[in-house]
Amino acid sequence: MRAVTKVALVLGPSSVLCFVTPTIHPVRQSSATVLPIAEKTIPDLDLADIEQSRWSNPSFVNVCEETGVTLSRYMMEMARENPELSEVESIFSSVQTACKTISNLVRRSSIRGITGLEDSGSINIQGEEQKKLDVITNNVLKRALQYTGKLATIASEEEDTPVLLDNRGNAVYSNDVLLESEGRYVAVFDPLDGSSNVDAGIPTGTIFGIFESPEECEIDLEDDMDIAARQCLSNTLQPGTQLVAAGYCLYSSATTLVFTMGNGVNGFTLDEQIGEFVLTHPNIRIPNRGKIYSFNESNRNDWDEPLVQYINALQAGKGESGKRYSSRYIGSMVADVHRTLLYGGIFGYPADKKNMDGKLRLLYEAAPMAFLVEQAGGLALTGKTRIMDLKPKKVHQRVPCILGSRDDVAEMRKYYETMSSAELDARCASRLTEEAE
Repeated sequence: MRAVTKVALVLGPSSVLCFVTPTIHPVRQSSATVLPIAEKTIPDLDLADIEQSRWSNPSFVNVCEETGVTLSRYMMEMARENPELSEVESIFSSVQTACKTISNLVRRSSIRGITGLEDSGSINIQGEEQKKLDVITNNVLKRALQYTGKLATIASEEEDTPVLLDNRGNAVYSNDVLLESEGRYVAVFDPLDGSSNVDAGIPTGTIFGIFESPEECEIDLEDDMDIAARQCLSNTLQPGTQLVAAGYCLYSSATTLVFTMGNGVNGFTLDEQIGEFVLTHPNIRIPNRGKIYSFNESNRNDWDEPLVQYINALQAGKGESGKRYSSRYIGSMVADVHRTLLYGGIFGYPADKKNMDGKLRLLYEAAPMAFLVEQAGGLALTGKTRIMDLKPKKVHQRVPCILGSRDDVAEMRKYYETMSSAELDARCASRLTEEAE
């Protein structure tokens, strides 16, 4: 079976690329009815299947003192060690070119007059007003990936429906996913996560993932395009367990690219003097427990009751660690996850009364980040369910997302297990059905 790759990119003062069952403490009584979890509906977590290494890691004996291990060299060595990844090397070459370009666009956005909303007042498929940089960065990443010759499909947060391409990368049929008649992989991405922060100089980023395209997705250009494109789109809605790679690029005090290909997590920082991403964070491991929680607390009164009680415990120092946690929230997923990855703790954009399925998109935000965090030794759940196990029903499906240090996330899940309700169980179970909409 072909592998799938996901990568996330984040923009800021610098650019960065980044290729749990807790013991519950006494909490106040809740009106929620305690119910047993149906094992066949909401399966228990099998931590043994998480963080399995898929590939052999290369060894770097001779390293140039001036350049270090560049991303280009790393990918060449990975492909030499694992020939099955030779085509992924080409995709990563395009990803890093796009990230460098986006990093420069973000840094110079005020100077170039590309901040603010689109003059046309355009709205994306999410119903969100598009920033000028949303449109520009989407085109940068889409075009960089489109002409690799290795991709069959490209899906983006900013696109509406499928686009079929000929074998030269030219669009034949247009919509929210780009489809190519040749190519082995599927690329999904959020070109500029946290774009609303750009005008204020707050860190932003890019998130991406790569899947292997199902063989049945091969399209004959003589076939009915509408039927073929819809069938192919349906086949590309794969769970995170099928990812070949995933990552993000952070645009902050430095530009950092962090990613995984299923063999651990490595971070590369852009050296602007030589124009290369250089390995600066090898084998990133998230601490088993942290001291920071990262949530938008303005929605606190509308959260699920188990989450409210868990956060109350962390603030009061009554959690399993016995320590009081600090709150840190940037509002850019890439930046918040990057901090959580390095320092530990727990990050979340959970369900609330207004957004019962959260706000983060499963296919190109939650799943790639979940893959990354798990490969670093962490855990990523919707509350009860492992995000990597969820098969998307549509391209822009949203899910609650809570991820971070394994012990912290596992402790949070115990609250959901103990304070379960019929409504909450039904909501969790509905995400496990596989029928595409």
